[in-house]
Amino acid sequence: MNKYHFDLQPFEPGLIDIKISGKISRNTNNLSLGYKLEGELEKIEIPAIENIPNRKNELWEATCFEFFLGIKNSSRYWEFNLSPSGHWNIYRFDDYRQGMEEEIAVTSLPFSVQHDSDNLLLNLEMDLGKLISEKQSLEVGITTVIQDKNRNITYWALTHCGKEADFHLRDSFVVEL
Repeated sequence: MNKYHFDLQPFEPGLIDIKISGKISRNTNNLSLGYKLEGELEKIEIPAIENIPNRKNELWEATCFEFFLGIKNSSRYWEFNLSPSGHWNIYRFDDYRQGMEEEIAVTSLPFSVQHDSDNLLLNLEMDLGKLISEKQSLEVGITTVIQDKNRNITYWALTHCGKEADFHLRDSFVVEL
């Protein structure tokens, strides 16, 4: 099993005092990912949990936990969007920002969200079998978009490799699973 603990860094310092940390692991083809958002949560726009979450587009325009999975030595990768509301989406790319399509091989992406005044926890457990084989190595980028109550957006990642915040840059897929 590969296991990695992380702390995300903002692309630019924000006006809100928050911390985003978590852990990711892979056991054969089972992926486990957990985020912890803590700090001044009252200053963050956090969508309410929906009774019936489903696939939605453009979740990255508001507070959204994201991660990117790339196959090692391949240009193909996936973008996963997980809203605190429970809505989700997965996009497949052939190369850097090329050939974007919804990944229809995955028809649901159940994850749990716990939110109280002190922190927000988001946990995902998924079988990667519909996307990759157990033998394929992955390169992972872990990211988050935070929207504050004034509609300002900040971009958080393990590392920022470009002159602008760009989660799609493969150089930022620094976790190997």
